[in-house]
Amino acid sequence: MGLTEDRKVFLVIVLLIGVIVMGTIGYMYLLNVPVIDALYMTVITISTVGYTEVGEMTPSAQLFSIVIIFLGLGTVGYGVTSAVGIFFEGTFREKWRKNKMNNKIEAMKNHYILCGAGETGQSVIQYFLKSDVPFVVIEEREDRYEELIERGIPAIHGDATQEEILRKAHIETAKGFISSLPEDAANVFTVLTARQMNENLYIVSRAIESSTRGKLKKAGANNTISPNEIGGTRMAAVMLRPTVISFLDIITRAGDVVLDLEDVVIGKNSELAGKILKEAKIPERTGLVVLAMRKKGEKDLLLNPGFEQKLEIGDAMIVLGKEEQVKYLRKIADDCGERDPIKEMEVNQNLKK
Repeated sequence: MGLTEDRKVFLVIVLLIGVIVMGTIGYMYLLNVPVIDALYMTVITISTVGYTEVGEMTPSAQLFSIVIIFLGLGTVGYGVTSAVGIFFEGTFREKWRKNKMNNKIEAMKNHYILCGAGETGQSVIQYFLKSDVPFVVIEEREDRYEELIERGIPAIHGDATQEEILRKAHIETAKGFISSLPEDAANVFTVLTARQMNENLYIVSRAIESSTRGKLKKAGANNTISPNEIGGTRMAAVMLRPTVISFLDIITRAGDVVLDLEDVVIGKNSELAGKILKEAKIPERTGLVVLAMRKKGEKDLLLNPGFEQKLEIGDAMIVLGKEEQVKYLRKIADDCGERDPIKEMEVNQNLKK
């Protein structure tokens, strides 16, 4: 097993210091000169610059110089070879990238933590990237971790059930937490640990078995999602009610144009605040369809809100349309930026189930 890059650098430094110390002591004894002269003699010998000797070179001193030259050249040669190898292998570039990533993670606040970068976790990552929110991924498998780093995604290599790893992800200042580990027991333990470390954290966990949902809720999860159950329910529904269940799939893809479900919040300076939907004229002004609303402080969605529904500060509208249309609505709604992508994913899944 070869030496790591750090050990190679350490070995080169130790060897070089060893040669200098040996040469200094040797010249002090052989030439009977002070320490500074012996050190000077050692340096000019190792570097082979050919300056004048500081004392009379006896045969013993000459043989000693030959040994020092070979040792010095060997050490320098090994150091240069190691440095070139490290450079061409991309180690320095890799370490620089990881250090840059670690600095980015260190500066995170009000961010989201994802535990597990499997198939479900990859979907979460894509959603977070699309939402342009700060997040960090904790992944135990080294190959997946390296892939995330290669893609420029903030990631931590380690076991998400360990408090030390969660602290590295700055769970104390995090806003949301998703546990998407492959085993229910690991998810339960991770949720329990996360809740103890941050009481204000919004936690969503994957539940493989339906019986695990209750345990996850008791452990501290705000919500649980079973990808297997959702997938199975959808497959059965498509088989039994294909027209109804595929409605959203059809309306969200109009030819080559992909439409999105988005969450838009009414801000305090919005011109829409205090108006009813009929007065706001959102479809006419933006081209968006208002599918649902969530009143501030309430958990339940109001589907297909009527024209007389009043828009108030903090209310959220679930709209369907193109990205540029949503951006325009956010502008006139004075969207305060407090949207939560974890909750948005739950809304989208509830609407599509």
